[in-house]
Amino acid sequence: MPYGFLDIAITPSVRAAQAAMGAEGLWTHFQGERLFDRFTESEAQFIAERDSFYMASASETGWPYVQHRGGPAGFLKLIDDRTLAFADYRGNRQYLSLGNLTADGRVALILMDYAGRRRLKIYARAEPVALDADPILAGQVADPGYRGKPERILRLHLEAFDWNCPQHITPRFTEAEVEAAVQPLRDQLTALQAENQALRARLAAQGD
Repeated sequence: MPYGFLDIAITPSVRAAQAAMGAEGLWTHFQGERLFDRFTESEAQFIAERDSFYMASASETGWPYVQHRGGPAGFLKLIDDRTLAFADYRGNRQYLSLGNLTADGRVALILMDYAGRRRLKIYARAEPVALDADPILAGQVADPGYRGKPERILRLHLEAFDWNCPQHITPRFTEAEVEAAVQPLRDQLTALQAENQALRARLAAQGD
């Protein structure tokens, strides 16, 4: 049965490693349908909530390079069920990923939801697009309120994706998530303080 992500990821050396660890049968005889070559509403919602991801590319010498990409929540846009795109903002100007992509456009992405202990893995082919080459796409990826300076667009053509298990993901929370979690406690504290102040005033008035 097809398993899109592993159909790409598993090589003879991976098979050998699985056999050595006694895990070969788990995937050789996998029963199910996990082609996962088109995003569904579940992935669309997950992607729209992310404010960062990690993208791996490979150099011409074979060395992998993993880069963090960040922006406002939803900066990685779902263009259609097989295409993602994002504005590639200026960073330290080493252009390692860009250089790698000109030689080999294959990339691997990991999108993390630390609070929910979820992660989405994506294989794609990345296509650098000049900002003025596709005005419609440029409008789709634009985030006018964000301070970053876009230098180009990266369009990602999906090959396969897969969801990871939550094992070993330590929950972490953004400042906004913490603020949202503690706001009810702050509201309750404010109400109690107001109630306490009113009671003090009432007792003071009775004493007079």
